[in-house]
Amino acid sequence: MLFHIVCQIPADFFCSVNIKVRGGVCKILLFINADFFQKYLGIRTEYVDLVEILRRIDFGIYDPEEYRKAMAWVEKYCKPKEARDRNEDRQVLPGTPMTTYNGIGKARTREEKDADWEFTVKCMMVIRDLMHGNPRLLEMGYKEEALGHNAILGGVQGQRQWTDYKPNFDFPESMMCTSFDWNGIREADVLATENDSLNGISMLLGHLLTNKGVMFSDVRTYWSPEAVKRVTGKAATGLAAGGFIHLINSGATTLDATGAMTDADGNPTMKSHWDMSQKDMEACLAATNWAPADRDYFRGGGFSSNFLTKGGMPMTMIRFNIVEGLGPVCQIAEGWSADLDPEIHNVLDNRTDPTWPTTWFVPRLDASKKCFKDVYSVMNNWGANHGAIAYGHIGADLITLCSMLRIPVCMHNVDEDKIFRPSAWNAFGMDSEGADYRACKNFGPIYK
Repeated sequence: MLFHIVCQIPADFFCSVNIKVRGGVCKILLFINADFFQKYLGIRTEYVDLVEILRRIDFGIYDPEEYRKAMAWVEKYCKPKEARDRNEDRQVLPGTPMTTYNGIGKARTREEKDADWEFTVKCMMVIRDLMHGNPRLLEMGYKEEALGHNAILGGVQGQRQWTDYKPNFDFPESMMCTSFDWNGIREADVLATENDSLNGISMLLGHLLTNKGVMFSDVRTYWSPEAVKRVTGKAATGLAAGGFIHLINSGATTLDATGAMTDADGNPTMKSHWDMSQKDMEACLAATNWAPADRDYFRGGGFSSNFLTKGGMPMTMIRFNIVEGLGPVCQIAEGWSADLDPEIHNVLDNRTDPTWPTTWFVPRLDASKKCFKDVYSVMNNWGANHGAIAYGHIGADLITLCSMLRIPVCMHNVDEDKIFRPSAWNAFGMDSEGADYRACKNFGPIYK
C-alpha cells in the first residue's frame, strides 16, 4: 500500500489484491512498477496512505482484546530484552530538529518508550488488518475495514516523513516477517521496508519456495581479509577467512534468522512454521534484543530488532531489479551465514549500526564465473543495496521459477547440472545465459 504524490515518490504503505509491494531499485528514487506486477506476476497493486494507520489507531479501529493480549506478550518477551539506549550518548546540538528532547542526550524517557511500545503494537495490528482483514472489526461495526485487501505481500516506506514524526515500523516489519507473534506460531508474512517493492517480491518468492521466514537486509559492507586485519588486529577464520559481506537492516528481518532454532543434530536452522515449537519461539525471542531506535535515523523513536545470526546456515541471497529498456532480471547468490571471533564482530558491527540485526554472509565462490571469483565481486555486481535472504540453497528452484515467469537470471552461482529450464530454451542458442535472455524476450510475460 503506497500513496503516490505528484512527484511520483511514494509516501506511505502499499498493498495489492494478490500481492503487495512498493518499490524501487535504490533508496534515492523509489516507485512501484505496476506493469511489472500485473504482466509478470499477475498481481494488482493497491495503495493506502499512512494516514489510514493513524486514523485506525486514533479511532480505536482494532481489536481491543487482542491489543491487551499483545501488550501482555510484549511485557513478557520484549520489554525485558530492551537493549541499552545508545541515544543517551549523543549530544543534543542547538538547532537540531527532533520530535522531543526529554530524556538523557537524544534518548526518550521511560514514559515515552512505553508509549512507543503501545503505538508500534497497534501499528502492527492495523497493518495486518489492512493486508488480511479481520472479522472482529465487523463485529465492532467496521464492515469496510474488516475486509482487508487480500494481500500476499505488503510494504511500508516511513522514512523520513513518518519516522521524523512517529515511531518507526521496525517492530511491525520484523514481527510480521516472523513465524510467530502473541497469537502463537503462524506462517510468516512478507512486509518489505524502505519502499522497496522489488525486494518484497524477492522475499515473497523466497518464502513461497521455502515455507519459511525471509530476511530483508542491506547488502551493506564487504570486508576483505586485509581490511579485517587492519581494523581489528585479528584475522577471520573458517568460512569467513576469505572475506565476507555484512547483511544488516533496521526492519523486516525475521526473528527466525537468529539461528536460535536447531535441527535434530543441534545445528542452527530455520523451520517451517508447522515444525516450530514453543521452545523454538522462545529461543528466537531470547536471542533478540529490542534497541531503542537510533534517533539520528529515526527522530520519532521506536524499537529495532537486534540479534546476531548464528553461522553455518545455508542461505540464498535474492534480488529482482528492473533495467530501463531491458525489463526485470534476477540475481542469486548461494552461500552461508558465518561466525566471527566476538572481538572482530564487535569492532565491525560498531562500524555501522549496532542496534540492528547482523548476518555475516559468505557466498559460494566459483572461479569460472566473473561475478563469483571472489566475495568482493559478488557485492560489486549486486544490482541494489538490498537483498532478500532465504534459508537453504534454492537457486536452482529460483532459476526454474524465473523461466516460468519469463524473467532472465543475470547472475547466479548454481551448478549447471542442477539447472532446469523449459526445453524450448534449447532453441535459443548453446550459451545458457544468453539463451535465457532471448527466450524470455521472445515469449514475453505470461499475464497479458
